[in-house]
Amino acid sequence: MSKRVIIFDTTLRDGEQSPGASMNIEEKLEAAKQLARLKVDVIEAGFPISSPGDFEAVKLIAQKIKGPAIAGLARARDEDIDRAWEAVKESAKPRIHTFIATSDIHLERKLRMTREQVLDAAVKAVKRAKSYTEDVEFSAEDATRSDIDFLCQVVEAVIDAGATTVNIPDTVGYAIPSEFGALIAELFKRVPNIKKATISVHCHNDLGLATANSLAAVAAG
Repeated sequence: MSKRVIIFDTTLRDGEQSPGASMNIEEKLEAAKQLARLKVDVIEAGFPISSPGDFEAVKLIAQKIKGPAIAGLARARDEDIDRAWEAVKESAKPRIHTFIATSDIHLERKLRMTREQVLDAAVKAVKRAKSYTEDVEFSAEDATRSDIDFLCQVVEAVIDAGATTVNIPDTVGYAIPSEFGALIAELFKRVPNIKKATISVHCHNDLGLATANSLAAVAAG
């Protein structure tokens, strides 16, 4: 197990969804400069396809910020991935971060897709992102409420497809530390190619446990 903990900061993307936390393009650039001074490893600068303003902010940050990798978020859709690449391509360290949900409730109620369709979309998204950049992150949205067998299948498949980072999010802030640590440990035990990628976590703080869950994940591998 590596002793190196990589810090991925999503203040400019997920953080901006907090009430009262929206920023204009100049404020986002200033925040990115401060994050670079703090020497975070990865700055998720935004969700480029979500709006013209977000696209321009991500593009500007990719052009101006040196040091951290600059990531753009993209759903597992061709148009999202293409737009993310257009935004981050001028960074010295561009990353595309693509995601799709893996929990049955999201598949049924939000995506209206089967598990087979989600698995196929995840693999295709990673391969498309990989055609643009070596640094590709995949997130299994709502991982903590996903069937463990299916989650393992998706993680293995996206690593085979070229994902260099795989993120396990607690999207609805549902987990407790013992549960979340056990999930990460189970993935390390059951996914045969897991050591070919960096395993990341993204914990929401609905129960005030985001930091505790993150530390439990680090302890689990």
